[in-house]
Amino acid sequence: MKISEQWINQWVDLKQDIDTTVSQLTMLGLEVDDVTPAGGEFSGVVVSEIIDCKPHPNADKLQICSVNAGDKQLQIVCGAPNARSGIRVPLARVGAILPGDFKIKKSKLRGEESAGMLCSEVELGLSEEGSGLMELPADAPVGKSMRDYLQLDDHIIDIDLTPNRADCFCVRGVARELATLNNLEYFEPAIETVPATTKDTVTIKIKSPQACARYSGRVLTGLNNQAQSPLWLKEALRKSGIRSIHPVVDVTNYVMLELGQPMHAFDRDKVAGGIVVRMAKDKETLMLLDGNEAVLDDSFLVIADEHNALAVAGVMGGLDSGVQPQTQDIILESAYFDAAQIMGKSRRLGTHTDSSLRFERGVDWQLQEQAMERATGLILEICGGQAGPITTVSDESHIPEQQTIHLEASHLKRVLGFEVPFERVTEIFEHLGFQVDRHQSGWSIKTPSWRFDLSIAEDLIEEVVRVVGYDQMPADLMHSDDVIHIAPEQQVVPMTIKKHLVAMGFQEVINYAFVAEKQLSNSYLDAQAYALANPLNKELAVMRTHLLPGILSNVQANRAHGELDLAMFEMGKVFNQVDNQELQQEDVLILALCGQVQPEQWGNTSRQVDFFDLKGHVDSLLTQVPGEINYQVSKLDFLHPGRQSEIFIENECIGHMGQVHPSITHSLKIKTPIYVAQLNWEHIKQRRLPLWQADTKFPSTRRDLSLQLPDSLDWRTVKQGIEQTISAESDVLRQLLLFDVYKGEHIEKGYKSFAIALIFQANNRTLEDKEVDKLVEKGVSFLEQNLNAVIRT
Repeated sequence: MKISEQWINQWVDLKQDIDTTVSQLTMLGLEVDDVTPAGGEFSGVVVSEIIDCKPHPNADKLQICSVNAGDKQLQIVCGAPNARSGIRVPLARVGAILPGDFKIKKSKLRGEESAGMLCSEVELGLSEEGSGLMELPADAPVGKSMRDYLQLDDHIIDIDLTPNRADCFCVRGVARELATLNNLEYFEPAIETVPATTKDTVTIKIKSPQACARYSGRVLTGLNNQAQSPLWLKEALRKSGIRSIHPVVDVTNYVMLELGQPMHAFDRDKVAGGIVVRMAKDKETLMLLDGNEAVLDDSFLVIADEHNALAVAGVMGGLDSGVQPQTQDIILESAYFDAAQIMGKSRRLGTHTDSSLRFERGVDWQLQEQAMERATGLILEICGGQAGPITTVSDESHIPEQQTIHLEASHLKRVLGFEVPFERVTEIFEHLGFQVDRHQSGWSIKTPSWRFDLSIAEDLIEEVVRVVGYDQMPADLMHSDDVIHIAPEQQVVPMTIKKHLVAMGFQEVINYAFVAEKQLSNSYLDAQAYALANPLNKELAVMRTHLLPGILSNVQANRAHGELDLAMFEMGKVFNQVDNQELQQEDVLILALCGQVQPEQWGNTSRQVDFFDLKGHVDSLLTQVPGEINYQVSKLDFLHPGRQSEIFIENECIGHMGQVHPSITHSLKIKTPIYVAQLNWEHIKQRRLPLWQADTKFPSTRRDLSLQLPDSLDWRTVKQGIEQTISAESDVLRQLLLFDVYKGEHIEKGYKSFAIALIFQANNRTLEDKEVDKLVEKGVSFLEQNLNAVIRT
């Protein structure tokens, strides 16, 4: 928001330089982005009046003007198309210096002397465009310095406001803050009630009170459509970065900048019946003031008449119903809209307006009629005419309530770490417009209608410290009674996993949590996708349900730049909406491999990464995770149907792995296979603590078995069955290994052969063969009776 220093000084007499004001605004939390002069750097330019114009004898497009400069009459050669007798314009006299260090000298133009230059707004640095001389009001004092006349010894302050400080989107709010900081009196302009001189009224119907709880309207008739905005109004708008359009529009913009209440005016003749505030119809269209057609849906609030929409509430008015040069009768509106209803609507329409900027952050709900009176008085002053009574319709059940917050003096001191005098705290709250009820131990504060951001005692503490000044806080050593909790030893932090993966040759990537809907659908991952209501763009419109789309984009980008052998990982959140219920999120880790296992060289045969290379990396991550790890065949659509599996700890699935489905890589024009594994972080961050055990002094005994088993049996079933059977008899089974799997000659069709080793060892004795043989027989018996196994000799 841009605001001029002089305008602020009309509200509070600061009597300080601009650097101090800027510093104070920043310390108050109103960060200043830039400070610029109100006009170009020029001198020697005065108000003048053209007395007479005659054609230049030697040039078709030039005129010789007789100009009254105040103290004498000068001859000026001018080529501006609007140069004519009787108008008052800026004159740069001989010796004047214009922006760009351009010095005016006495010269001859096509043989005729010219003692100066008549100036346009562009030449004075007051505008970036213009086609003729800057025309001044007829009562502009001839001979007066243009800098003094336009009050250009001023500065324009560009403030970057945070979303919570909607109250400072106006001169009133900024001046209130500075008056509080400097403990100065605060002068609000007197806003007088404009009596109704006609009985013309507008009927108002609010059909969506939850979105518009208060709407005020007033009919103004008989306006002079030849009236022009006065120079002071144009200058106030120019310094705030707003172009002068029409006296009525200029006044509504001025009141918005002054008080913070956006307003709009309709051409009364273009409104059929009364005003209806309602939700838009699906696919309802409206041609906006900027010339773009808005296609609306039922999430938009509109201001309409009995037949058609007239404006998108809080964003922009319609072109057909707006004030035109011939307009004489208007309907002036001032409303309170729910901020949540307006939020994001201007972005969806591809536009940005000062009104939407204020409405979507929140407007004072008690300001509507006051702003109406202010605007009415200014319009009648400039354009004449008559005003009807103000019609206001409200639904008090949807009007916000002022909150009462209690703050204890002891709480204030404890949080700040130093004591602020009780009376000074009271002064701060009263200066800020709060209703203060003092009691022995603190304050009860009733928040004003323009402060939406205050709800708890800490909010009030922040108000105190930013006014007192963060730089005024005494230096003191920090102390705290808080206990620092140490993470359990068996819990691994993400950085440990990242270092492990980097040591294994992986590189970390970081992607947005938002993806394009097409990315998810192309990977068959869109079933539980959650679409954003107000995405930044269509490429970031959906919350990711899996880390696969992002890492595939990384692979695609790297391969496009010649990086073919890739090992990447990412840690992040995924979001799934199950059965249209609350959005669920979880932290996951994804690994991705593609290309050659090792860099190309003469000593090794080149080989592409495969499923088992990825499995080796997953196994290394899960080595210390408590519980038995096993892999089971899965049927995930985004993975190759024959090269995928789910990963289990005991009986709980913690992730999946496999080759990305060829149809997905083909659509990305990636010819090499890509292998990925995604693991749930909550399940892999736990570690089994190592326990020390003394080495046994007694030897181990090994028995090898060759088993013929049905092809459908997996190693996990066999292993668990043998371990449970032998462990029920004794605790001397130390290890069970599968060292060969065979299918082919001498093995029946539908069967396979497992070669296993059983290793036995006791801590307190040497095992005898008969004890080991007995345990082996128990295991074999289980295999034969329960798993249809046959011992091969």
